[in-house]
Formats: sequence, structure tokens, C-alpha cells
Amino acid sequence: MRGMRSGTRNHVSKAVNGWVVLLAFSIGMPAAALAQDRKFEYEFDHEKPWVELQSQLPPYPSEENLLKFDAGPVSNNLHYVDAPSIVVGEDGVVRYTLVIKSPQGAMNVSYEGIRCQTAEKRTYAYGRNDKTWARARTSRWMDLENIAQNYAQRALYRYFFCPLGVDMVKNTDEAIQALKAGIHPRAVRY
Repeated sequence: MRGMRSGTRNHVSKAVNGWVVLLAFSIGMPAAALAQDRKFEYEFDHEKPWVELQSQLPPYPSEENLLKFDAGPVSNNLHYVDAPSIVVGEDGVVRYTLVIKSPQGAMNVSYEGIRCQTAEKRTYAYGRNDKTWARARTSRWMDLENIAQNYAQRALYRYFFCPLGVDMVKNTDEAIQALKAGIHPRAVRY
């Protein structure tokens, strides 16, 4: 480039810069396409992270809406689900109000959710005597199988909302029909 005139040098410099830009684009485009392809493959091969939807507390349960179900021989209590409270969420959670009555007349009311995919349950709120809700202080997902006190929730999981532990009821009507029938048609008692 020594001995070139200043105008020729600028012309050569612009041409070289153009080739550098063109080379960068030709290298960068396949890299971007490759990154996009890898992202698609990852999302296709792996589940996206699960996100729980926000839920609203239902109205307090009424006696006439309670559906009785068998929670097994472990308890003398009577177990019910409030039919209007059942919601089958797009997030894979079946939410419902559970009512447990003791032979002596004591009653426990809770608004809960069962996640069929992971066999977990969560309590969102507890019912008060004045027929209002108190949000649960520690509301987190807990394994259904390893806690003995979860017999009612385990029964709902196995025999009504998540038959065979794999399928989730498709909608509220299917859940209500299973409760009315005493077992989901795809469930097997064991």
C-alpha cells in the first residue's frame, strides 16, 4: 500500500472493510441459526419449567354441595369435596375444597390442590368457624406418598382426580362424576 495515492488507499480500505463485514455476517448467521436450532431441540427434548397459576379462593362450602368419598379404612371421619370448588387448572393442578367431619361433630375445611404429574399436594387456605378463609402460613408442595396424614388427599389422587397416578381428569365434570360414582372409571383400588 506504500506508494498508493490517498484516494486509492481509502478505496482499498473500504473494500476490505466490506469483505470483513460480509465475512462476519456469513459466519454469524449460521451461528445464530445453530443457536436457535439448539434451543428448539432442548425445548423439544426437555419440558419447559412448570409455572403454577394463581388461584382464587372459592366461596365457603355449603352442606348441599358436598360430595362424600371414601378415604379408606384408616379413619372414622367422613370426607367430602365441595363440588363447586373443583377447578382443573391449565397448570396441571386440580384444586378443591376438602371437608373432614369427625364422629364427634368437629369439622376441618381446607382449600387444596393436587398436582397429578408429581403426586404432590398443597394447602392454600383453611376454613374458619365464621365461614371465611385464612391463608395457609406455609403453603408449599408436599409429597403425597410419604406423609401418613395425607390419606384423604392420597385417595383423591389415586381414585378420583389422577386415576392410575398418571392421568388427570380433563375437567370439573369428570371429577364430579368420579366422586359421585365412588371411583374414577380408569382407577383401580389397591
